[in-house]
Amino acid sequence: MTRILLVEDDEELAELIASYLQRSDYDVSVVHRGDHVLAAMRRHAPDLVVLDLMIPGIDGLQVCRLIRQDNAELPIIMLTARHNSDDQILGLETGADDYVAKPCEPRVLLARIRTLLRRSAHAEPANEARLIVLGQLTLDLAERQVQWRSQRVDLSSGEYNLLVVLARHTGEVLSREQLIHELRGIEFNGIDRSVDVAISKLRRKFEENPSDPQRIKTVWGKGYMLSRREWDE
Repeated sequence: MTRILLVEDDEELAELIASYLQRSDYDVSVVHRGDHVLAAMRRHAPDLVVLDLMIPGIDGLQVCRLIRQDNAELPIIMLTARHNSDDQILGLETGADDYVAKPCEPRVLLARIRTLLRRSAHAEPANEARLIVLGQLTLDLAERQVQWRSQRVDLSSGEYNLLVVLARHTGEVLSREQLIHELRGIEFNGIDRSVDVAISKLRRKFEENPSDPQRIKTVWGKGYMLSRREWDE
């Protein structure tokens, strides 16, 4: 059974979400303080974390950083204030793979959990090539590992999933609408910054020049494209 760790200090909301997820056949553990999260992770070894941004002890951003120090791939969904885009961007920059605005409907959260877990599943389709190789960049789809210049690159689940989508469409321009639908299972609302943040993080990890990125290009007014030629260096 898939294990979820829910970090939420509103006990009534936590109980509502946990009960809903449990009825959907998830094993849910709940903690109400940020400074209890790492101990809970050691006890329960979750497959996904739902993490409120504003929690006592240690706030959600610091908790996310601590999780990422030990586990770059564990899927994390951040719960943020509905109208605060800065919180959403901070959560993504810190290492969250997705966010859901509060107050959230449990069915919406469930859909996003299912989407992220599906994207993060280790098993690839039987007819899918095991490797994607572009110059010195190698994506091992079976092991969910990335190597560049013979060195492993640690990516979060969301960063990895985005890179795979781009690599499967190398040389094609993919719009934000396409990427958000593919990665998060939702329609683009015109203001969602999750793709832009993930692109920026990928560029840093692959040592792109921020003023003139060549490996992951911006095609103004259209979207993003993974170049075919720039991974040889």
